[in-house]
Amino acid sequence: MALYVSCLRTSCIPVRVFPCSGIGLALCERLLSHDPEGLQLCLACRDVQRARDARAALLASHPTAHVTLVQMDTSSVSSVIGAAQEVKRRYNRLDFLYLNAGIMPNPHFDVKAFFRGLFSSRIVTMFATGGGGILTQEDRVTADGLQEIFMTNLFGHFLLIRELEPVLCHAGLTSQLIWTSSSNAHPSAFSVDDIQHRRGTQPYSSSKYACDLLSLALNTHYNKQGLYSSVTCPGFVMTSLTYGILPFFPPFLWTLLMPLFWLIRILTNTFTLTPYNGAEALLWLFKQQPESLDPQAKYQSSTSGLGKNYTQPRKMDVDLHMSEVLFEKLLQLEIEVKKTLNNSSSDITVL
Repeated sequence: MALYVSCLRTSCIPVRVFPCSGIGLALCERLLSHDPEGLQLCLACRDVQRARDARAALLASHPTAHVTLVQMDTSSVSSVIGAAQEVKRRYNRLDFLYLNAGIMPNPHFDVKAFFRGLFSSRIVTMFATGGGGILTQEDRVTADGLQEIFMTNLFGHFLLIRELEPVLCHAGLTSQLIWTSSSNAHPSAFSVDDIQHRRGTQPYSSSKYACDLLSLALNTHYNKQGLYSSVTCPGFVMTSLTYGILPFFPPFLWTLLMPLFWLIRILTNTFTLTPYNGAEALLWLFKQQPESLDPQAKYQSSTSGLGKNYTQPRKMDVDLHMSEVLFEKLLQLEIEVKKTLNNSSSDITVL
């Protein structure tokens, strides 16, 4: 959704497929507070009205800010390609591309597993990652014939990066890709033989681990062109995605759980809880020289028991060979979906 302007830095786009709210909006607020005059923001959102509301909110607190909108749905091949064409029409260079679109549709909550974890030593891990068997998801197939979570969380971003290469890669200059991954990105959920996770029950975890792998491969292929990729984790944040995990929970129950979450924060710094805190690593990376970053690190937003925010690098459990296999499969899938799209757009019915 956003861009930075200073000297060579002219623009950056954090992408949001959900309404422009939560961590994405918090990031924009923090970016504008960091550099209100030298910043351009381009909000890429699926819901145009929500995007307009987000833009109005940003301009209300930063009246001189430069904020524009692009409609994009990362679950749609044609929408991603169309949005990329619009971005290239507006900008000749991007410095930052924030890739934080993510969905977890139709989560199924195992109450028994939840209460077993609640009174065990796994309670922190369970809340922080949705692990312990408490969550599974039912995926769907998009109009393009792809698994929805795979397309929205991973492949839509990959297509966007590929389409934006002309404005991301410039000789002698650097640009950054910044992914929002998850602590729920488990290698056990992912298989290179089933990258869309058609046969599994953890498509969200699979897609987020694939993001980690893809970031590593992107650095291998694009660093020489000045394009660098980094991965972040926002921690456990109370957003619409979190509330969607337990849709039957009335709001007051979440309020009752908050003291427990605050106590858990004393034990683990990953309970960032608010979108503002969850955006810490995203903002921290904005301030770094990309050449100095570790391509195998996941930059974790962290909040201490006293409420202090900081960023903590953690080594990712990723394999270079597997990342290359995934990258090649995504390239092949790109060829296939573009061929299908071109064929469908060229079909003419004569009556």
